[in-house]
Amino acid sequence: MIDHLEITVCAGGGGAGCVSFRREKYVPKGGPDGGDGGAGGDVILVAEGGVRTLWEVGRRRVFKAERGQHGMGGERNGREGKDLVIRVPIGTGVVWLREDGRRETVADLVMQGQRGIVAKGGVGGWGNKRFATPERRAPRIAQRGQAGKEKRLVLDLKLLADVGLVGRPNAGKSTLLRTISHARPAVAQYPFTTLEPVLGVVERGVERFIVAEVPGLIGGAHQGAGLGLTFLRHIERTSVILHLLDGSRLDLLGDMEVVNRELRQYNEELAGRQQIVAVNKVDLVEVRERRVELERAFAARGIQPRFVSGATGEGLDDLIVGLVGILRERAAQISEVSPRPVKPEGYVPRVMVRREDGAFRVESGKVVTFTEMMPVEQEEARVELWRWLERWGVTSALRRAGAKPGDRVRLGRVELEWRW
Repeated sequence: MIDHLEITVCAGGGGAGCVSFRREKYVPKGGPDGGDGGAGGDVILVAEGGVRTLWEVGRRRVFKAERGQHGMGGERNGREGKDLVIRVPIGTGVVWLREDGRRETVADLVMQGQRGIVAKGGVGGWGNKRFATPERRAPRIAQRGQAGKEKRLVLDLKLLADVGLVGRPNAGKSTLLRTISHARPAVAQYPFTTLEPVLGVVERGVERFIVAEVPGLIGGAHQGAGLGLTFLRHIERTSVILHLLDGSRLDLLGDMEVVNRELRQYNEELAGRQQIVAVNKVDLVEVRERRVELERAFAARGIQPRFVSGATGEGLDDLIVGLVGILRERAAQISEVSPRPVKPEGYVPRVMVRREDGAFRVESGKVVTFTEMMPVEQEEARVELWRWLERWGVTSALRRAGAKPGDRVRLGRVELEWRW
């Protein structure tokens, strides 16, 4: 099972604007008619129930969306680039590996059809028609297209299940899962029979929930011992943990502590997750004879274990009823939580100016993007740029920050001398 993957996504760059003038018979002085470049395509991840693992995505490691078409004469705008849609399993988390080493969560796709734009396509550049004014009727400038975003992403699949079934190797988890659900995991009398997570659907009347069995945990699992590190992530989304113990072992409390310690060290939040403790193999004579002794030992810890048998089904109905009750309470709590407000797409903060190594750094997404697309190597383009910066209040912000004509001004990757 492929559930962890690193890929590179490249959104399409925007097309360049066009410098063009009307050239028609009997129209000797036609005006500018250069069209705008088309926007580049986005890279979009979509959660699909029919996709079970990240194997299909892993066949490629670099994904590129289509770039926008350049603008053309005759006021013809370039065609927009097509978005690139990547289908991933439901439950896929997306993390952006930034160049400075930081990790930033980009999306968490937990519902069918949920979409996340992970790399935004570049905007198209303006053609020279956009820069025409009554005073400047024949502008010979056009913008470059904005480069599309390129990101390194980590895709991390965490199975969506209501109950996480954990325990030490050979505790009987697979047998229990086969008995209570339609899942058919491998069963054998040796450790690590289960080599990857297994999902089972439990149905009792109108109640229905999903159980995820993870491979057995041993000491050091959070550091990679055994198979634990690879699959512990799959119980992070569960509402309740079903902790199964092998009743035939001598130190059940010690076994329970080993597993709980690994859960806690992997993710502190898992330590507070509600648990149901079940002692398995009660059908064995030696386990049945120790039942009273075990109940007293667990009671001293404030735990009321359930005694079950995955082989014969004994005690499983009561276990399922207990799980359903907890899941109902959990669902009611989640429904009361208000969703966090989302910052609207395209939000641009106000213009900020700060000093930086003897120059003035202007920070504003819209302004910086516009500046980087301008052909500032041309005098005409620089004059036009400062006209727009004045319109957007950038020059006023520079004055308030103490800047004077002749100072150096930085906008993104562009550095200019303020001469106006």
